[in-house]
Amino acid sequence: MRILDLCNEDVVVARPRESLRRVARRMVDRGVGALVVVDALNHPLGIVTDRDLMRHVAASGRDPGRTRVEEVMSGPAVWIRETASVEDALGEMARLRVRRLPVIDASERLAGIFTLDDALRLALPPESPAGRALRANLEPPAAEAAPA
Repeated sequence: MRILDLCNEDVVVARPRESLRRVARRMVDRGVGALVVVDALNHPLGIVTDRDLMRHVAASGRDPGRTRVEEVMSGPAVWIRETASVEDALGEMARLRVRRLPVIDASERLAGIFTLDDALRLALPPESPAGRALRANLEPPAAEAAPA
C-alpha cells in the first residue's frame, strides 16, 4: 500500500517568515500540533510544532509576534515520496527519530503528511481498547464536529 493512500492530504502549512503568533493561532483553529513549513512552490522546508512554540517562546520569553517560523522550525525537512510503502515510511521515521513525515509528489511538492497516529490507526483494531482510545483522541467530540 502506498503511503499517499494512508496519509492526511489536508496538511496545514506555514511560511518561513510568518510570526509564531500567527502559526500558533492556526494550530489552535485547525486542531493540529504541527505545521509543515513550505516555500512559495509548496516544497517542504521543515516542521514547526507546538513543542517548538513552548520551548522557543513560552519557556524562553521570546515575543511570538516578532519571532519567525524559520527561527524555530525543525529543518531541513525530511520527507518521503508518495509512492513509498508504509513500511518504508515507518523505517524512515524510526531511522530519523521523527513522529511526522511530510509526503511529496513527483515534483517534490507537499502532497500529505504521515504521522505515528496514522500508523497506529492502521495497526490497532478499531474495537480494541487502544484503538478506541486513539480514535477518541483523533476525532473531535460530537459537540465540536462539523455539521454534515
